[in-house]
Amino acid sequence: MEHLTHFFYTSRKKLIQIEKFIAGLSLLLLLILAITQVILRNFFELGFSNIDIISRHLVLFVTFMGAALASENSQHIKIDCINSLLKSSYKEALKIPLLIISAIICAAFFWYATQFWLDEKLYAPDNETLALYLALIIPLGFFTLSLHFLLLSLTINKQDTRQ
Repeated sequence: MEHLTHFFYTSRKKLIQIEKFIAGLSLLLLLILAITQVILRNFFELGFSNIDIISRHLVLFVTFMGAALASENSQHIKIDCINSLLKSSYKEALKIPLLIISAIICAAFFWYATQFWLDEKLYAPDNETLALYLALIIPLGFFTLSLHFLLLSLTINKQDTRQ
């Protein structure tokens, strides 16, 4: 059992490193593309429409990776209003069930986002192929969040949890 817990903990840490890299790279690309587009439009009176599409989707990359990192550090928005009224002993008892419920909800969002993406793929015109594949961040983002909540519920201990 100890090896399994260590595997989940190591997987969590690797996932965090990958997400930090993707979030940082996405933010850097977003800034570079936005500045490039502004310079092209203002000084050369031209621009590329694909830069706007890529920028919109890079915002989603940063958002989903940031949400996953915030949930990892227990700094995400919590809407469990009853939990704030409970004693700390009850809060400790509810942490794992709430993490599992969050993982299930994000897994459901992943499933439906994937179904939506597959429908979009069937009917997307050829000129929207780039936007179609960039939109994969939506199901992948929900999958990442679900994985985070699941791994947190499996590896939770006193030093990992913060209020």
